Amino acid sequence: MKKEEFIKELEKINIKITNDQLKQLEEYYNLLIEWNKVMNLTGITEKDEVYLKHFYDSLTITKVIDFNTVENLCDVGTGAGFPGLVIKILFPNLQVTLVDSLNKRINFLNEVIDKLKLQNIKTIHTRIEEFGIKNREKYDIVVARAVAQLDILLEYCIPITKVNGYFIAMKGNCFEEINNSKNALDKLNCHIEECNSFNLPIENSNRTIIKIKKDVVTNKKFPRKYSEIKKHPL
Repeated sequence: MKKEEFIKELEKINIKITNDQLKQLEEYYNLLIEWNKVMNLTGITEKDEVYLKHFYDSLTITKVIDFNTVENLCDVGTGAGFPGLVIKILFPNLQVTLVDSLNKRINFLNEVIDKLKLQNIKTIHTRIEEFGIKNREKYDIVVARAVAQLDILLEYCIPITKVNGYFIAMKGNCFEEINNSKNALDKLNCHIEECNSFNLPIENSNRTIIKIKKDVVTNKKFPRKYSEIKKHPL
């Protein structure tokens, strides 16, 4: 995806990117490639591919959420900052929290945040189930992109989502995962409000964005310990 194609495809999903934001993404890309030489941040390094499969893909979440009406967002298992850091660049009004369990990735994210001079964004080095115990019902939007299977993700992410807020799971083809998550949805008192499937432009790979609304306060027994979640998903 060339930069011109990137701009045009964003316009199709009602995003107008500024020159300053384009410069920030360019610097983000350069830092990603530089750091990727000494640590494994991404297997995708070719510029056109990063703009399509990381930058554009991260912003497809706007198909189901209007970020102009949202105060804060938490990106669970953010990795190299996808989608949370990209969303922050395009929607600077948001207060963003990036959570990851690997400190090396947090160090990378902190450098990007510093170099891009981003405000109201913080990184947290912790396991998400531990973070969930201390940050219950805190975020308007919680998002996870390709972190774990949906029934496990729900237990990680629903506890930190506000009542009437949304957890957004960004995935590929995941209809089997959705079918296997009915019990988790029930136990965590949430429901799928929208399931938006589409193909990425140019390469046509399948994507599915699952928008899950939290209905009531989560029982304090969730999230369980990592070993329990992994061994016995809801």
